Amino acid sequence: MTVEARTDAVLRALSDPQRRQILRLVRAGEMPAGRIAEHFDVTQQGVSHHLRVLQRAGLLHERRDGTRRLYVLDLSGLDHVRALLTDLWPDALERLKQAVEHDQGNA
Repeated sequence: MTVEARTDAVLRALSDPQRRQILRLVRAGEMPAGRIAEHFDVTQQGVSHHLRVLQRAGLLHERRDGTRRLYVLDLSGLDHVRALLTDLWPDALERLKQAVEHDQGNA
């Protein structure tokens, strides 16, 4: 997957409130899929879909323990988004600086 495609996948995955909640649940450590599903009013299939989307985006790591699937947050999936924001941030700061200087010049 290209860097751009990976970044798009992460942003799409993060756009869903249920997927963001899943990430909050697993950030403290591994959690089985069934326990994750207990936090949502959707079917097990619905939760499984969200878990797959998060995995494909590189935001979740899955480990099998017998018949159980355990999930944990994988922060490395955010690397491409972090790089994108780092690229964009200086431009935003420069525009803010120019706006403030313009406002001060008009005061």
